[in-house]
Amino acid sequence: MKREENSSVSEFLLLGLPIRPEQQGMFFALFLGVYLTTVLGNLLIPLLIRLDPRLRTPMYFFLSHLAFTDVSFSSVTVPKMLINMQTQDQSIPYAGCITQTYFFLLFTGLDDFLLTSMAYDRYVAICHPLHYSTVMGQGLQERSMKRENQSSVSEFLLLGLPIQPEQQGVFFALFLGVYLTTVLGNLLIILLIRLDPRLHTPMYFFLSHLALTDVSFSSVTIPKMLINMQIQDQSIPYAGCITQTYFFLLFTGLDDFLLTSMAYDRYVAICHPLHYSTAMGQGLCPSLVTVSWILSCTNALCHTLLLPRLSFCADHSIPHFFCDLDALLKLSCSDTSLNELAIFTAGVAIIILPLVCILISYGRIGATILKVSSTKGICKALSTCGSHLSVVSLYYGTIIGLYIFPSSSTSRDKSTIASVMYTVVTPLLNPFIYSLRNRDMKGALERLLHKAKVLSQ
Repeated sequence: MKREENSSVSEFLLLGLPIRPEQQGMFFALFLGVYLTTVLGNLLIPLLIRLDPRLRTPMYFFLSHLAFTDVSFSSVTVPKMLINMQTQDQSIPYAGCITQTYFFLLFTGLDDFLLTSMAYDRYVAICHPLHYSTVMGQGLQERSMKRENQSSVSEFLLLGLPIQPEQQGVFFALFLGVYLTTVLGNLLIILLIRLDPRLHTPMYFFLSHLALTDVSFSSVTIPKMLINMQIQDQSIPYAGCITQTYFFLLFTGLDDFLLTSMAYDRYVAICHPLHYSTAMGQGLCPSLVTVSWILSCTNALCHTLLLPRLSFCADHSIPHFFCDLDALLKLSCSDTSLNELAIFTAGVAIIILPLVCILISYGRIGATILKVSSTKGICKALSTCGSHLSVVSLYYGTIIGLYIFPSSSTSRDKSTIASVMYTVVTPLLNPFIYSLRNRDMKGALERLLHKAKVLSQ
């Protein structure tokens, strides 16, 4: 009884940083930037150490663990602080506070021991250099040599698109035009949303991030394809292939989560319009984007770190215009069951679950629209989500047909051409879909052009 009375508190209040209310937004942006830089920078370190055989030494072995610990250490405190800044809710449950304390102490202790191990490593390397490999070896070098032998391949060959040599010039001009249109169109969307205060809403906040993701997504594959077309060199270094795979998976996952967030935004706007400002406010939008980045980075890093453990056969030719994960696994001579398990798990979490959420959102939207008696109301509701539904149908339709339910009769050429649909065509169509089918975007563009015309006079 006495212990129950002593610990009857159900929550604590975190008073946070000593900053004024009007400074909350500035400090939120600052700490969000610091956190994302910390996560991405420290995740890049293990990736580089994993890929480069020259970094497989005791010092970098400890450094990779320290980087992972720092990501975890930051994730214990910073996300909660950012949420508190946005929601103005300083409470933390009793169990949550105890859990946070546990992980804080865990990663603090881990940091201390890793820094001590790194100091000992430097002591041996400098004070006893002749005995360094003996003292700091004991299995690490054997594992490193074994990994080098397994992935001794230095480059892959990207066979590219199934086009005739005499057609290279035409297709080069076509894809160059597509890429420039994609980049300029999506950057225009970001510019319009940034400049027009009437577009500072949750829907256009997600759209601006989707446009940035599409620019990055296209830049992962198309420039390399264009270079290969021009110089007739189909090779890509091993590290370059792994890096391309990482960023391809990163922006694919980010696209999935952003489309899901936009579907949820449309669901709340149409099905619960009176609660829209409350439900989509209070920092929910930045939080959804931040979580999307973290989950996408984690997924991409998981698949990428599993690739160096594979050994590859004599044939290093990839029947694609980019380093597709599925194509890389087919070239492997070693056991890929762990990779396939990761693909299945990620496929459920990154593709299936977001798609189910999108379908549920639009199912509820459809049911709400059918209850509207006026034709004008139905048209308005459809116009607000029609453009988003067009993008979702095109993007997911191609991915499902290509990866989830592939046909055994589908040839390599058809598979490659189908990949062009979601890697090249979808990012291209986004600016047209969201500008030509959206009155707000067209109005913002007209106001921008009018302002530019006035200033030029």
